[in-house]
Amino acid sequence: MTEEIKAILEKANCDKHKTKEFLNRLKKRKIKNLDLAFQSLHDEVFEEINCLDCSNCCSSISPIISHRDIERMAKALRISPSQVIEKYLHIDEDNDYVYNDTPCPFLLSDNYCSIYENRPKACREYPHTDRSRIHQLLNLTYKNTLVCPAVYLIVNRLSTQKEFL
Repeated sequence: MTEEIKAILEKANCDKHKTKEFLNRLKKRKIKNLDLAFQSLHDEVFEEINCLDCSNCCSSISPIISHRDIERMAKALRISPSQVIEKYLHIDEDNDYVYNDTPCPFLLSDNYCSIYENRPKACREYPHTDRSRIHQLLNLTYKNTLVCPAVYLIVNRLSTQKEFL
């Protein structure tokens, strides 16, 4: 993780109460162009942030793993779905499959993913800031500001735009 990314994550942690208040205010308002604003900032920020310089999501949290994900991973690993479950997964308190440990067992030392083409859907969609109906994901977005420097930057920049104050 680069020093710049560490600094962004430290700032995100320092600003977490302010960020939560901002996102809670957004939840209460019906803003027509919220999806467009998030998507635009998502594109802008990911021109600046390279996930391979960070990999904090892969290092610190586990995605929810669906049965389809397990099948895809099993095929890529050339083992059975039951072996994927036995070796890598457990059911969490929400009754979802997640990885046994962090960092992700497929995260390589250079921050690449050894099963990238077959990674879980939640990994492919992370950090979810370019999705439709972002209004429904603002609680998750808040949590992700503390994990992903890009999400923090997106939310921080959004909070400075007049229409969202």
